[in-house]
Amino acid sequence: MKKVHRKSPVKDVNESPANSTRVLIPLLGDDIAPRFDLAPEAVIASVDPKRRVTVEKSIVLSHASAEALCRLIMTEKIDMVVCCAIEEEYYQYLVWKKVKVVDSVMGPYSKVLERLENGTIADGEVLLDRKE
Repeated sequence: MKKVHRKSPVKDVNESPANSTRVLIPLLGDDIAPRFDLAPEAVIASVDPKRRVTVEKSIVLSHASAEALCRLIMTEKIDMVVCCAIEEEYYQYLVWKKVKVVDSVMGPYSKVLERLENGTIADGEVLLDRKE
């Protein structure tokens, strides 16, 4: 995974302010995984009230599974998940657990972090560079 240099320093999970939003992005390489249940790794970031984003940590999963990601989301007290495709069952479970799910987002996770800083992340975002 490529290092992303952010304006804010990388923080340890325990240093995250209580009023920050914790975001999990399932990854395949440097991009959002095409399917929630096929993500071999994930990145967790915090967004503070002033929309400054800090990458807390990157996690390599022992195996790709939706159940493992849901367990991680609950264990890490994640507030928002940004993903590309998620099965209805897991979407409903996360919403029931009060986790905001931003679905159908494609592109590199660094662009997701930029959108989080701008406060403009939304369902259906295509964050790929267009070649004209």
